[in-house]
Amino acid sequence: MSDTETSTDAGPGRRRPLAVALVAAAVLAAGGGTYLAVGGPDGGARTVAGAADDGRGGPGATPSPGGTAPGGTAPGIAPGEPDPSGGERYRVAGPLPKAPEKGHAYRAPEKVTAADAARLAKALGFPGAPVKAPLGWRVGPERDGSGPSLHVDEAGHWRYEAQGPVTDDCPKGKRCPGDPTDRPVDDETARRAAAPLLEALGLADAVVRSEARGSVRTVTAEPRVDGLPTRDWGPRITVDAGGGVVSAEGRLSTPARGEAYPLISAEQAVRELNATVGATWPREGVGGCATAVPHLDGSGPATADGDRAGADPSGPCKPGTTVPKRPAEPEVTIRTAVLGLSPAVGRTGATLVPAWLFDGERDGRPYRFSYPAVPLERLYPTAEPSNLAVAPYGPGDRRLRVSFTGGACSPYLVRAYETDTRVRLRVFEIPGGPDRMCAAIALPVEATVVLEAPVGERAVVDAATGRPLPRSGSTPTK
Repeated sequence: MSDTETSTDAGPGRRRPLAVALVAAAVLAAGGGTYLAVGGPDGGARTVAGAADDGRGGPGATPSPGGTAPGGTAPGIAPGEPDPSGGERYRVAGPLPKAPEKGHAYRAPEKVTAADAARLAKALGFPGAPVKAPLGWRVGPERDGSGPSLHVDEAGHWRYEAQGPVTDDCPKGKRCPGDPTDRPVDDETARRAAAPLLEALGLADAVVRSEARGSVRTVTAEPRVDGLPTRDWGPRITVDAGGGVVSAEGRLSTPARGEAYPLISAEQAVRELNATVGATWPREGVGGCATAVPHLDGSGPATADGDRAGADPSGPCKPGTTVPKRPAEPEVTIRTAVLGLSPAVGRTGATLVPAWLFDGERDGRPYRFSYPAVPLERLYPTAEPSNLAVAPYGPGDRRLRVSFTGGACSPYLVRAYETDTRVRLRVFEIPGGPDRMCAAIALPVEATVVLEAPVGERAVVDAATGRPLPRSGSTPTK
C-alpha cells in the first residue's frame, strides 16, 4: 500500500463528476474461493496440530522451515506454536482448510494501449483523449494547473488527481482545505464518495473496505479474478475530510490465466510464518539508548541498565548495554483463511499468484495479511548466493545458528536441504505487504535452523554456490 495521499480538493464546488461507463478495467467473475471460518466453541484462540498432508501440496510437499522433517517443522512444534527462529507468533483459532492440488497464476499484458487509456479517461469524465507522455499517457490538468488529471503508464498503472497542485497559500485567517487536524469522514460517507468511480471501473460488486489515516479515509476495492478473491490488487481511492474524492490509483489491465503451480496448505503457511525472522537494529544509532551522565551529587554516573540501588531495572534498554530492548513480538490470532490471489512475489513473471488470505487480530485490532500458497522454491526457482555465516557447532548438533545481512522491510525464511554428505542452506525473502513502510537499510538477521538429523561430518554449504559457509564468532549451539 502506498503512502496515504493527503492532497485535497479546493472545495466541493470544484470536484469533477465521475461518469459511470467503463467496464474495461473490471476483473470480476462469478464464483468464489475456498473459504473456512475457524474458531473454537468458546470463541477463543487455540493451537491446533494437524496431520501432515499427502502429496497434494501440504506440509509433505515442501521442505520444512528451518528443517526437512515431513511435518514441516521440528518435532514437537505444532501449527501456530513458536518455532526456535522466533518472529511474530501466529495462532489459529481452529482447523485450517486444505489446498487443492494446483492453482493458477495470472499474468497481465506487459503493456496497455492508447485505446485502453482513452477508455479509462472517458469513464472518469475527461472530455479529451489522453496524449502521449513519458512512459505512458496523460490527460489534464488545465493550462493553469487546475482541474483533474489522469496518468496511465505503459504497464497499466493509473493515477487520478481530482485537482491540480496543492498549495499552502490559504486565505488569511482560514485553514487550508484538508487540514491535517480535520477528522476523516466515516466509512459510509467514504463509500458513497467512491461509488461512482468504482461503478465506472466496473467494480460496483467488488468487496469494499475503508481505513482512516489522519484526516483522510482510503477506500479499497477487492475484485475477483476468475472467481477467486484478491487482496492488494484493486484500486485505492482517497476521500478527504470534506467527503470528496481527491485521488485514486489502480491497475488498468485484466490478467489472464497462466501457469499452474502446486499449492501448500494453510496449515503449512502458518508453519512458515512462524519460522520467519526479521532484522535487528545495531547497538548504536537511531533509536539507541542514551549514555549515562554523572549525578548532580557527584556520586558517579548511573549504569546503562539502571542497576544502582533503588533504581528500576525495567528500563527500555538491555541490561548493561546501549541496545534498545526488542519489543515483544505481537501475537496474531487467525480467524479465517481463504485461498485467493495476491500480487506476485518471486521471479516467475506472473502478476497474481495463489495466496492464503488470512483475517484475524493483532494487538486487539483487526489484522489482514496474505502469504504465498505456492512453494517458495517455485516462486524463486534459482537460488542466489547469500552472505550466510554459521556459528560454531559440533557433530551432534541439530540446531544451527546462522546470521546474514538483510533489510528492515521483510521477514526471512532460512531452509535446510539435507543429504548424506551436505546440509545446504538457503535464504528466502518474504516481501512485506503494500502497507508496510520501513527504512531501506541493511541490518543483521539471525535465525536458528533445525535439522532432521545431527550435522555429523556433513559440510554446511550455501545452497546456491555449494561453498562451505564461513563461521561466525558466536558460541556453539546446544
